[in-house]
Amino acid sequence: MTMEQILTEVRTYDGLLELAPLPGSGHPAISWGDHYFYYAPDGQVPRNRQPYATIVTKNYPDDTASRLEADDRWRLNIHIGSALFTDLLGYPPEQIERSGVDYAVADAFLPHPLYGAFGWVCIVNPGPATLSRALVVLRDAHQADRRRVERRQQRTDSAARE
Repeated sequence: MTMEQILTEVRTYDGLLELAPLPGSGHPAISWGDHYFYYAPDGQVPRNRQPYATIVTKNYPDDTASRLEADDRWRLNIHIGSALFTDLLGYPPEQIERSGVDYAVADAFLPHPLYGAFGWVCIVNPGPATLSRALVVLRDAHQADRRRVERRQQRTDSAARE
């Protein structure tokens, strides 16, 4: 699966905000060429929460285990929570250190090298083994972010009425 195929799918989600920094955009140079996905129907990048998924195209400081410096390597990262993490990987996030993960394996669901303990998974170069499930998991992550935003908005609206 190409990155463009994933981007095409994600861009159909209602309320999607895709942040894709480019040179000269005012974003840090290290983020150029990467993609960050939020549920943000107002079109504003949230200041109080992380994206629910990202696509990174290069190594970041302290995040080199996926070996993204090689040509044509990139990584899809998705926040899925503990239950789905355990379902996909066969062990809970708190057992990552005992799992002996090779974070450079392509086309496999893996714990995120830095954020796996927080319910994040990743796939280096998604392909035939992960494509179908990755798209379902991405949609589920988008819907989960939407529910969080809507719950937060309801609490804000209730407090304002009181």
